[in-house]
Amino acid sequence: MKLDAEPSPYALGPSRRGAGHRAAMRRVKEWVRVRFRLGEDDVVSAVEIECALPGCPPLETVIAFWMADEKRRHYKIFKPIVDVVEDDLPPSWMRDALIVEEGFECSCC
Repeated sequence: MKLDAEPSPYALGPSRRGAGHRAAMRRVKEWVRVRFRLGEDDVVSAVEIECALPGCPPLETVIAFWMADEKRRHYKIFKPIVDVVEDDLPPSWMRDALIVEEGFECSCC
């Protein structure tokens, strides 16, 4: 393998977590803040996870946010975070439809 070759976007480990990855995380979080009209104190999480289930994409982006009402909202985008574009986010009017009810178990966030 050539040392100057571009790493695979699906490679695991530090090589994938460079400046571009961090910039994509910041960009996605900011889009979420704007799209859902979140305040400074509202918490936003945007992470990339590996899925081993048959039929799952190898990497997917999980976005979660908590507002002043303390209810968790989350959704997945079935692509790596560096490939996420603003149009991948749900429309703003779906904000309350993304609420995860108390007692719901989810391993992603």
